[in-house]
Amino acid sequence: MQDTSPNCARCSIKADDRICRKEGGKHPKNCPTAADQTIIDDTLLLYKQDENFEFARQASRQEKDGYSNRELGYEKVRPAKPRIEEIMEFIERMGYRKIGMAFCMGLRKEAGMVEKIFSSRGLHMVSAICKIGRVPKEELGLKEDEKISVGQFESMCNPILQAEVLNREKTEFNILLGLCVGHDSLFLKYADAPCTVLAVKDRVTGHNPLAAVYTLDSYYRALK
Repeated sequence: MQDTSPNCARCSIKADDRICRKEGGKHPKNCPTAADQTIIDDTLLLYKQDENFEFARQASRQEKDGYSNRELGYEKVRPAKPRIEEIMEFIERMGYRKIGMAFCMGLRKEAGMVEKIFSSRGLHMVSAICKIGRVPKEELGLKEDEKISVGQFESMCNPILQAEVLNREKTEFNILLGLCVGHDSLFLKYADAPCTVLAVKDRVTGHNPLAAVYTLDSYYRALK
C-alpha cells in the first residue's frame, strides 16, 4: 500500500520547480501544499492573530537580514550572521526585555558567556540549570546501573522545573542551550513563553549534530 502521508524530505523534484516555491510548480501525489487548501487557509487565520502576526512578521524580517548581497540576486546571497546574533536581533525586534535561558550543566561555561553577552545588551536575564532542585534520579524509578555515577547521589535533569522557574519570572522569550534529547521536549511542553534553541546537546560532535549527517556516507555509514 502506498504511503499517502506528507513526506517533504523525500520530494525528488528540483527545489526551484516545486509547487511550494512557485505557482504552478510540480509536486508528488502526497504533497501537502497541493493536497488540501483548507488546512492552508485555516493556518493562515492563525497567523492573522495579533500575537502570531507580529512574531511571524519579524521572524521573516530576521530571516531576510541573515543574508547579504540580496541586491545581486538569489544566487549571489551569502550568510551574514551567526545564530546568536540573529537571536539578539530578533529579541530587539520584538521589544523583549526579560529573557529566560534553560541550559545544561555540561555547558555551564558557555551559558555564562552567553549570559554576559545578552546582559551587555541591557537585557534582564533569568537562567535555570538542568540540575535545579537537586532531585535524586531515584524519583524517576531509576536503578543504580541506570545512573551515570553508579553508587553515588545523582541529581536528575529537571526540565519541567526549569520551565516553571522561568514561567514564574514571566520571561518574555526563552533560549535553550544544550538540553538533552527528551529533556528539551519537556521544557518546550511546559514553557509559557515562546522559545528558540541556541545549541542542542551532542556529546560526541561538540554539539554539532549535523556532523553525523554530513558524514553519513563515510564515518557514520552504520546509521543507515
